[in-house]
Amino acid sequence: MSFTLIEERQVQEIASIVRLYTHDQTGARLLSVINADENKCFGISFRTPPEHSDGVAHILEHSVLCGSRKYPVKEPFVELMKGSLNTFLNAMTFPDKTVYPVASTNLKDFRNLVDVYLDAVFYPRITEDTFRQEGWHYEVDDSTGELSIKGVVYNEMKGAYSDPEDLHADLCRRSLFPDTAYGLDSGGDPAVIPTLTYEQFKKFYQTYYHPSNSFIFFYGDDDPEERLALLDEWLAPYSAQKIESLPGIQKPFTQPVSLTVPFSSEENKAYTAINWALREHGDQEFNLAAGILSHILTGTPASPLRKALIESGLGEDLAGFGLEDGLRVSAYSVGLKGVAPERVGDVEKLIRTTLENLVAQGIDPDTIEASVNTIEFALREKNTGRFPKGLAVMLEALGEWLYDHNPIDALIFEPSLSAIKARLAREERYFESLIQTLFINNKHASVVTLLPDAEIEAQRSAEEAKKMAEIKAQLSELDIANIKQEAEHLKKLQQTPDSPEALSTIPSLALSDIPTQAPRIPLEIFENGGQTTLFHDLPTSGILYLDLAFPFTHIESRLLPYLSIFGRALLEMGTDTEDYVTLSQEIGKHTGGIGASAFAATRYGSAEAISAFTVRGKTLLENSEKFFSLLEKILLKSNFSNRERFRQIVLEEKAQAEASVIPSGHRLIGLRLKSKLTRADWISERINGLENIFFLRKLAERVEHEWEAVEQDLRALRDNIITRNGLIVNVTVDHENYSSLRTSIEGFISHLPQRGAQNTEGIASVAAQAELEVPARQSGRAEALTAPTQVNFVGKAFPLGTAGARLPASFQVVKKYLDTTFLWEKVRVQGGAYGGFSILDMNAGIMLFLSYRDPNLVDTLAIYDQAAEFLSSLEISQEELTKSIIGTIGDVDSYLLPDAKGFTSMMHYLTGYSQDIKQKTRDEILATGTHDFVKLADALQLARPQALEAMLTSKSTLDTLDSDQKARLEISPLF
Repeated sequence: MSFTLIEERQVQEIASIVRLYTHDQTGARLLSVINADENKCFGISFRTPPEHSDGVAHILEHSVLCGSRKYPVKEPFVELMKGSLNTFLNAMTFPDKTVYPVASTNLKDFRNLVDVYLDAVFYPRITEDTFRQEGWHYEVDDSTGELSIKGVVYNEMKGAYSDPEDLHADLCRRSLFPDTAYGLDSGGDPAVIPTLTYEQFKKFYQTYYHPSNSFIFFYGDDDPEERLALLDEWLAPYSAQKIESLPGIQKPFTQPVSLTVPFSSEENKAYTAINWALREHGDQEFNLAAGILSHILTGTPASPLRKALIESGLGEDLAGFGLEDGLRVSAYSVGLKGVAPERVGDVEKLIRTTLENLVAQGIDPDTIEASVNTIEFALREKNTGRFPKGLAVMLEALGEWLYDHNPIDALIFEPSLSAIKARLAREERYFESLIQTLFINNKHASVVTLLPDAEIEAQRSAEEAKKMAEIKAQLSELDIANIKQEAEHLKKLQQTPDSPEALSTIPSLALSDIPTQAPRIPLEIFENGGQTTLFHDLPTSGILYLDLAFPFTHIESRLLPYLSIFGRALLEMGTDTEDYVTLSQEIGKHTGGIGASAFAATRYGSAEAISAFTVRGKTLLENSEKFFSLLEKILLKSNFSNRERFRQIVLEEKAQAEASVIPSGHRLIGLRLKSKLTRADWISERINGLENIFFLRKLAERVEHEWEAVEQDLRALRDNIITRNGLIVNVTVDHENYSSLRTSIEGFISHLPQRGAQNTEGIASVAAQAELEVPARQSGRAEALTAPTQVNFVGKAFPLGTAGARLPASFQVVKKYLDTTFLWEKVRVQGGAYGGFSILDMNAGIMLFLSYRDPNLVDTLAIYDQAAEFLSSLEISQEELTKSIIGTIGDVDSYLLPDAKGFTSMMHYLTGYSQDIKQKTRDEILATGTHDFVKLADALQLARPQALEAMLTSKSTLDTLDSDQKARLEISPLF
């Protein structure tokens, strides 16, 4: 082997042996993490500091996955999406690095993924056509003669620049490091992207994508010696190169700087934040302390800086990026959004005054204890959700490794945690001194403000059109002919399918590699007088996970929208005996967190809408009695009389909901469409959709003028929901500990009230309303919702059958193929959108088509209508069919941590998705044939007259439509 072992350590924090190597021949770095985790992870990363805001690193991230030496297909990445059991498959561009990670629980699949990714980064084709497709290129409209710019990254970043929250956070970071790579936009500024040439793009690849500049990572239960042998083979052709890629450090400011930028908004509300550069990486105790300090200041509603900002009334919610520890020098940012422009200066003064007061008066010890416990719980639990744990470990290691520090140090927190606790035990004013040093005395700071400008969207569109006209005026007829020829050439390449020979090079699994039995989550069911307990015997490392599902089937329909905010009202308004600050501290000190939300779904095999308000909490077993005591207070003794506190919650929720419109436009449009078709989605739209935004705006006014009625509504909601009637208690812990906890759980439940007969008009009348709304959307008219955005989100919903009429599970395989071929190629590759995909709701019988950050409107809708024809005329090979079957099984068998397994099992129970149905679904997926593609095509064709359309776009984009196209739109402004 040509690897030198630099260091080996047993890292208890991640139950792993960790080995750090250097490749002798190239200097490539390798971190090999050896443990029993079946969810294996691999990643290769390169330092890629940009020199301009032209998005070159971002465009390369897209482009290297578009074909390589061993895999000469247009997009190996998509071929892997079709037929892999991966638990993670993506690539990411950061301000100073580009990361290519994969993960899978299947060893054969894992090795296939690693092979494709290594060939992609070391031997990509990155042709000029790939650069045009993924980056940018000119096009000339045949009918109007107008010149325009197309490209996937170009449109992705136009979407990013349309999101004021994203834009503000990015400018805050960049303002601190103006003379370094961090002062640039690694994703790409849409105004600068078109300055990037193919030659510059290719040079950037040749400079940075070399083993000498690589950081390679393995994690999991695969053979550690085989990792070395595999890499040795890949790295053997290379020799060492000296590559200057370490990001530079900004010279400290002598005085804070200010930056003010306009953004598109018709509301007279600004964003503003103060930002500080902190310290260079290399000090693990400081890194942990900075994380705890960030939580102390703003981590909970009761945190002193957050509390001061929200209670000031200067804005509606926090702004800024918080703690940024993914750069060579860490940074911190905090501020407010929803600020009157003339008051932005007051926000800075308030932040500085609050920090000075914390130093002078000291931080409440209970606040410190709560934050230390919260961070410690998160470190020990390491609950990454659906995100592979190995990938989280890799990113933690890169936080030191990328800057030439020891990556193993980044994975060890016990010494730093002990040192911080010892400081606190000695009653040192540790966090107060950090505030003094990092913020009050720190001149390396900036204030960044976004000011609203109602005219900037129209100005930007006019300037873009003018710029395109000026560029075109400088082009000769030959230049224009060449642009058309290149665009036509690119289109032809995009439309030309990969040959069977090329496709056969992509490694894939066989159906024989796929288990025929559906995974089973341990489940025991106990009934007790109208209340049901679900128990999941799973190893949880000494943590109790508890979920409570309270049905809200019979509340009045007018109370439905409150459910978006009801959980926060329970958790963040205090109780009859303690204010919300004390309650927040108690939650932080004794639990791993408590949250609440509401959901609705269509019950499997029926048109019934099932709905529940869920309260989810977790705690160490030794804290379980305190945990149950807190839960009881929260559910039964919450104090709803604090009008000012509730007003703050409403304004925060409203600001967050409004800020989500642009980045989550596809989700909002999808729910909007489905709400016209099913009872459950009608409910969801009022809790989590656009209707809830409208409700929150009205609620903010009602709090000012009708507070007594609002308070009565909150109490009515609690009286109707928090009851043992129909309650589902979901417990995830190992069997031995459940036996010892069972008496406490039953005691807690017995304290919940058992209500009498409830109001039954609510959801029944809601369902009737939902059904009545559907015909209004069957007239061929589409709903156009307008917002200040440079890109569009376009959706269409096809009702394939009535809810309760079971769809064949084979349709999921067809949907997988449609997403990874037709929609990917038509909407993303050829259309230039950042994303195009479908969602198949098997329970409701709806197929939903959606696009994300899309430059098109009408063309995308036309593509959706062509899906049926594509499927009906398709000649799919057995190999391609098998890929889609395997990929679908990978989606169905998503990797879950114990708490997620328990919650998923509860959701299956509530929706009637039994183990027998799971197995039947799996059998149908595995038995999918070519005839199923025709069946879905026929279903789409039949549903087309009843299909519904919606889009989120801008007023200026709508103005580009012709009169006939506009005539069929129902236009509603969101802002």
